[in-house]
Amino acid sequence: MRASVSSALDIRRLLILASLLVLTALTLSGGFAGDAWGQRSDPVPSESPTGGQVPGNVLGSQADSDLWRAVRQGVQGRVSIPDTQAGQLIQSEGDNWRAWRNGPLTVYGAWILLGAVAVIALFFAVRGRIRIDAGASGVTVERFNMIERTAHWITATSFIVLAITGLNLMYGRHVLLPVLGPEIFSAISMAGKYAHNFLAFAFMVGVVMMFLLWIKDNIPSRLDLVWLAKGGGLFVKGVHPPAAKFNAGQKLIFWAVVLGGVSISLSGLALLFPFEFAFFAKTFEILNMVGFSLPTELTMMQEMQLSQLWHAIVGLVLIAIIVGHIYIGSVGMEGAFDAMGSGQVDSNWAREHHSVWAAKVAGGSHSHPAE
Repeated sequence: MRASVSSALDIRRLLILASLLVLTALTLSGGFAGDAWGQRSDPVPSESPTGGQVPGNVLGSQADSDLWRAVRQGVQGRVSIPDTQAGQLIQSEGDNWRAWRNGPLTVYGAWILLGAVAVIALFFAVRGRIRIDAGASGVTVERFNMIERTAHWITATSFIVLAITGLNLMYGRHVLLPVLGPEIFSAISMAGKYAHNFLAFAFMVGVVMMFLLWIKDNIPSRLDLVWLAKGGGLFVKGVHPPAAKFNAGQKLIFWAVVLGGVSISLSGLALLFPFEFAFFAKTFEILNMVGFSLPTELTMMQEMQLSQLWHAIVGLVLIAIIVGHIYIGSVGMEGAFDAMGSGQVDSNWAREHHSVWAAKVAGGSHSHPAE
């Protein structure tokens, strides 16, 4: 009897011990599972989502697309480095700049240049070289002195180098790279880059010199209206409208070079010294005063992109104008190159193309026989 009772007690003790072991195991496994599944031991906040945000600084019900859309639209974050622009992951205006630069600017720029060459070729085929109707007299007069010619050639030579190197930056990889190969093209482009950067200052000096020397002779007058009405006598042989030292066509080129030169120089300085000049925001503020609605809150990166586009636009227009000027001043008109070559022009040429100026010079007896 005692043996059976002792046996029963032992079985009960074993059952109680087994139950305790099972409960302990379940408790431990439940705690580990909760931490593993939820990755947290603190209770979930009881607050409800507000504005798509869930308490606890997690994304919550806000979609990933909303986050990346904000990044794509240029949301500015915070950074601990001096370059605050690094807080902007994506600068979407870069896509717009690349689309304009590689699209309309490149395409229409090429058409402008080809159109200028085509017009000159057509003019030469129809009109031919403009001769001195009365023939050379053998007597010359001084048209430009040494200082004036120096100012002209400083501006002209620097502009030609700037134009060639600039066109290489825009069209070289399409035209020269396939022909020359990457090594030669890279060397030429690098040399052109340095030439472009440093000769830009010579161009600026030349523009200032020309402005100071010739501004008094390039003020518009009534003679310019007559000259323009007769097409400067360029299209009809024997027609020579009166003109002073500079005719209306030369005055247009003068103001194009001065105004375009100042504009392209300012945008060039902004490119030479990145993130230092904010010309466009201030310009847009002025334009908005006369009815425009342009953005005035521009980042420095946007200023750089606008400067590059404007630099290229003005450069292409100036190249097209100067191509015509070079033609008229060389093969297009007999005796024209002498004005900037030796500074002496034939007296008959002077009377035909600048009669008012020639009469003034003749009154001062500045003529002498040609050598």
